Amino acid sequence: MAVLYLLLSLLAPLLVSVIFLPKTLRFVAELVGHHLRRSSRTRRELLLARVAHETKRYESEHKEKSNEDDDWEQITSAAVGSAVNGGRAASEWNGIVGFFHPFWYGFSGTVEEANAGGGGERVLWAAIRATQKRWPEAVCVVYTGDHDVDKVAILKRVKERFNIQLHPPTVHFLYLTTRHWVLASTWPRFTLLGQSLGSLVLAYDAFKLLVPDIFIDTMGYAFSLGLSSFCFPTVPTGAYVHYPTISTDMLDSLQVGGQGVNAGAGAGYRGMAKKKYWELFAKLYCRVGSTIDVVMTNSTWTQSHIKTLWEPYRIKRSKSEDIDVVFPPVAVEEVTEAVEVSEASEKNRGPYLLYIAQFRPEKNHQLILEAFASFLHSNPHIATYNNKAPKLILIGSVRNSHDDAKRVYKLRLLAHELKIEDNVEFICDAPWPQLLEWMSKASVGVNCMWNEHFGIGVVEYQAAGLISVVNDSGGPKLDIVIEIDGKPTGFHATTVEQYAEGFRKALALSPQDTLAMRRRARKSAERFTDRGFAEKWLTNMEKLVALQVERSRSKAS
Repeated sequence: MAVLYLLLSLLAPLLVSVIFLPKTLRFVAELVGHHLRRSSRTRRELLLARVAHETKRYESEHKEKSNEDDDWEQITSAAVGSAVNGGRAASEWNGIVGFFHPFWYGFSGTVEEANAGGGGERVLWAAIRATQKRWPEAVCVVYTGDHDVDKVAILKRVKERFNIQLHPPTVHFLYLTTRHWVLASTWPRFTLLGQSLGSLVLAYDAFKLLVPDIFIDTMGYAFSLGLSSFCFPTVPTGAYVHYPTISTDMLDSLQVGGQGVNAGAGAGYRGMAKKKYWELFAKLYCRVGSTIDVVMTNSTWTQSHIKTLWEPYRIKRSKSEDIDVVFPPVAVEEVTEAVEVSEASEKNRGPYLLYIAQFRPEKNHQLILEAFASFLHSNPHIATYNNKAPKLILIGSVRNSHDDAKRVYKLRLLAHELKIEDNVEFICDAPWPQLLEWMSKASVGVNCMWNEHFGIGVVEYQAAGLISVVNDSGGPKLDIVIEIDGKPTGFHATTVEQYAEGFRKALALSPQDTLAMRRRARKSAERFTDRGFAEKWLTNMEKLVALQVERSRSKAS
């Protein structure tokens, strides 16, 4: 087995190059797909038998049902045979949907991502729930690399963390053994290409276990979808893209004066080589993206970049489906229930600036500290708010690495050097209830990441009624901190001076204007609920089901 995986890793570039090769080699890829489908046929039969057994047992054990169980009862008795000649209509589809999701933050990731409904994972569970309710006889299979948790524990954690109730009989998990191939640590050089090629090995591992009827990636492994398209032409593929693996902004950032963690890295011969490597990888990424049937993005910013990269190639392949924006589901209802926004609650708030973000370089905590120092020092006689002094609260997780801990230490030193240590508080690895508590006490929510692809934390700020001061880029600018009813819900900034001015404006509003902006912010957050996500998800999922039905009929005829 190890030899096979080693061989696959050596052949991975050849598998990718199928994109450029004539139809004869595509035929070879389909032969490989036929072999994989045949070798996993027994597991498919066993899986369907298990689903039938668990369904009967579930129904017998839940005769006395809660309200949520009643909801499942309403959808588990779908009629069959309404299509032509007594066949199944697309609305009664009962195939297998494979969700490619090798990592779960809820079990091994960061505290704020897990507790606050970390973007990628919440999308997965909300998508499965919507799919189950729309097609109750379909089976949702999740390919994962987390071997240390079983189905019961997973579904329990999903309910506890995300308040998402899944129907146990029709959701199952298949465990991958090759996840290390997509770890950055496996590829210390040429990481982007290495991880993408590694995803081919991981996808092959998944298809050996089971070939689904529809294959969906929710983590950004576009190459896995490309492999599926070539090996299984009748299997529709779908991608939910949180951010592009590479973008034009990344290429531009290499220039002197660019932004982000790679700013200025394009200088010199090594920089030129890096830029050429990125450009070549971008072309390969574009060609792989052109093979995907249905593409969803989590924000307007991501959509714009994916369209720029993929759409020209998709047009050549006659991919008629547009690239759709499907905002991720955010725990808006949970925040609004926990945090009051009213005249009475204003008495409990202080002039506190809240920044919830992992202590990573791209979150740019240093700029926020400098901006807060500028704000304090330029307003030495600033009036207190509810008899409280302004304070910056930095809440974030510290990953299990020496670099993160060292970064927090350096930030503490910087606060001391800026003479603001008495007005800054660091809180590491805060639980979700503590985050809610601070959202109810703070007045301003801060975001400083350049080109944040969406910004779930900013939506949570708005749901809590915080006035946001966010980076003038990405999702926070284009989708979240926008005007509502023709009036602002926060402020945008880029430089230290602009952030300092944003803080001043946010805290200088009159009580009436402050409360009005908080209410507009909360209204803005209502666009990002679980229900809104489910409706858009199903619109795109219906396209995949229709494609699967159509291709299956064409193959049969």
